[in-house]
Amino acid sequence: MLDFPIVYSREVHAAKEEGKALVALESTIITHGMPYPQNLETATEVENIIRRIGAVPATIAILEGCIHVGLESDLLAQLANSQGPSIRKVSTRDIAAAIVQKASGATTVAATMRLAHAVQIPVFVTGGIGGVHRGAQETFDISADLIELAQTSVAVVCAGAKSILDLELTLEYLETHAVPVLGYQTSVFPAFYVAQSTLSLESRFDSPEAMAEFLKMHWGFSRSGVVIANPIPASESLDSSEMETLIVEALAEAARRNIHGKAVTPFLLSDIQKRTGGQALQANIALIQNNARLGAELALSLQEKQR
Repeated sequence: MLDFPIVYSREVHAAKEEGKALVALESTIITHGMPYPQNLETATEVENIIRRIGAVPATIAILEGCIHVGLESDLLAQLANSQGPSIRKVSTRDIAAAIVQKASGATTVAATMRLAHAVQIPVFVTGGIGGVHRGAQETFDISADLIELAQTSVAVVCAGAKSILDLELTLEYLETHAVPVLGYQTSVFPAFYVAQSTLSLESRFDSPEAMAEFLKMHWGFSRSGVVIANPIPASESLDSSEMETLIVEALAEAARRNIHGKAVTPFLLSDIQKRTGGQALQANIALIQNNARLGAELALSLQEKQR
């Protein structure tokens, strides 16, 4: 029995009762990843994509000290309007504090994984995972997402790691901690806004059914999570060299403003969106919708394999 306050939406409660496939969704992409109203429009469409395919979306957040798994439409709108300091960015270490202090917070990849696993949702869709930050050799700035992936049995469907990170070191960390990284219809690690980085992947799977078979086998002897790397559609992919220039400029601006810790990623994403004149935002929307399709298909396939 779970010993923390949890509220299921009507839809998620019914899905659990009926044994339907569920797909977890994070909430920081709503509060810290996109501006209003695009964040609400995107969150609503992502949920609808999952429904149309036949699974049930479960957006996770903490509201007034209660963990919500699935959000009613009014709560989703409330969350989308709660940007800035009024809403916490909750990683795994922050969950207990948010509950005890009856605070409201949006869950990161790490926190969403932990909570999804607690309520037995094995598939989670996000935009891009966190990772090893550039310059981590001096700052030791490594996302808790990677630590959670090493110990929590959830499949994370993403467009790779965020381009602002050190992708090579991120993959090295995942390898060191025995976290599989599966390329969906690709043998190259995607780089969020960009469909392909320069980094090769050892494991490629071309169907949700094959990946579901892998997950069933992997979780038979390992507790780690699995990264499902799903490239942004080629038609929406941004130019890699242009993006690298913009990322370097955004990093320099963050350093100039002395922005660090949890504030770095939201700042960089916002700054890059401004520098691209909205192209990065459209790419972000396209990749999360693409991930939602695959996540729903994977959840259905995994449910079938587990019967």
